[in-house]
Amino acid sequence: MDMAVVELSRLQFALTAMYHFLFVPLTLGLAFMLVIMETVYVITDRPIWRDITRFWGKLFGINFVLGVATGITMEFEFGTNWAYYSHYVGDVFGAPLAIEGLMAFFLEATFIGLMVFGWDKLSKRQHLLTTFMVALGTNLSAVWILVANGWMQNPTGSAFNPETMRMEVVDFMAVVFNPVAQAKFVHTVSAGYVLASVFVLGISSWYLLKGRHLEFAKRSFAVAAAFGLASSLSVVVLGDESGYALTDNQKMKLAAIEGAWHTEPAPAGLSIFGLPSNEGRETLYEVKIPYVLGLISTRSLTGEVAGITPLVEQARVRIIRGIDAYDAVEKLKVDRTNLAAREQFERNKADLGYAMLLKRYVADPRQADPATIDKAAWSTVPNVPVLFWLFRGMAGLGFFFIAFFGAALYFANSRKFDRKWFLRTALWVIPLPWVAIQAGWLIAEIGRQPWAVEGVLPTFLAASSLTVGQVWATIIGFTLIYGVLAVIEVRLMLAAIGHGPEQSASAEVVELPTPGAPNPFQTVAAE
Repeated sequence: MDMAVVELSRLQFALTAMYHFLFVPLTLGLAFMLVIMETVYVITDRPIWRDITRFWGKLFGINFVLGVATGITMEFEFGTNWAYYSHYVGDVFGAPLAIEGLMAFFLEATFIGLMVFGWDKLSKRQHLLTTFMVALGTNLSAVWILVANGWMQNPTGSAFNPETMRMEVVDFMAVVFNPVAQAKFVHTVSAGYVLASVFVLGISSWYLLKGRHLEFAKRSFAVAAAFGLASSLSVVVLGDESGYALTDNQKMKLAAIEGAWHTEPAPAGLSIFGLPSNEGRETLYEVKIPYVLGLISTRSLTGEVAGITPLVEQARVRIIRGIDAYDAVEKLKVDRTNLAAREQFERNKADLGYAMLLKRYVADPRQADPATIDKAAWSTVPNVPVLFWLFRGMAGLGFFFIAFFGAALYFANSRKFDRKWFLRTALWVIPLPWVAIQAGWLIAEIGRQPWAVEGVLPTFLAASSLTVGQVWATIIGFTLIYGVLAVIEVRLMLAAIGHGPEQSASAEVVELPTPGAPNPFQTVAAE
């Protein structure tokens, strides 16, 4: 396999995923915020809440279109750029994606039209139901996509079948209730809620700064502050749960995130600063908080967090056992009735994927010498410095959002909407959740390397047989297309925000003050 093609294919998929994650998390969060806003409208029968829901629903619809477009491209790429991956694990990986399309995408696609165009056709409660179904569909989509991704991180419920030479499902419930997938789902969805809350809060702050649509902006600000605080707290708590899931299922990723080259006596300390190096295989100038990593990762004061070096030794042992499994598979290709080969395979089948790591260096893993085995074992170490700093940046932003939403909720509850310093800050904060989400995705995917499927299929074997020119052509092509679509979306968003909410005929009208009148921030309409 041409490694340049593999790396370019990885780059293409990473870029596609980054585009996708620019739109999907906002869709996830806005969907349930719309449910909250419309529920208030149904309960109170205040027309202003109808206007609020319709306005944010319009922005949701614009964003939804781009999320669909980028998601479709990602699914096609598994066939175009990752052909062997699709052949080898498609029976497992394809099932959650098929269910996502049939169960979730069709659900949200069916009801989104009713949500957008059904305001004057449906009763209030009927329309609230359509909004809820759209929100349910978007979140169900996230469930099944993250079940698929979680299986790549922790391939439970599946096994290699020497009869078909492919991975197959042996326990679908284990695939669905994969602990890594569950932790990823709740953490990812909560991050989407944070993003939507920051977005709504930022746009509301802009209206307050401009003195426009004040009652609309104040109510939107209050909803976003409360929903955002709950969501940001959930992100941190559920992020802790994700760390706990790594302890049993992705020990190398956890060790790399911490820059832990050696196993510490329990309980391990949490590094808040350090300069890790893959080349030097050490982390310099470490600053640690005692006990914290052990408590997060093992929920105890006695559990150990394995270091990178001992994990490499474990990988070396698994590679050697994997060579036996590979040898058995080659014998079974020739004679499927070979009982000795079958017994040899069954004894070592869990480590077959580790033997595949050797194919990067030798055509036949059985011909690998000790130096090659050692090189393959160390290839299981991901990019430690990148993971170390991405995680700390993401975690730092997570705690920042708690403080940010806490201040916003205080200002909302005390009706202090005239704090211009905070309103301006809210505008600058809008991009930060996207930064945190992209960092989280990069941690998940870089931390899994060198595996396309952890312990099963190395990334360099998963790619299609393409040329460098073909991959560059598709990268440039979809980047241009998505760039144009992104510009269109931003312009549509800005136009909708500039126009503001459409006021119902029966809605309360708040007149803007004339020059010299009291500050509008000091005038609060009765609820």
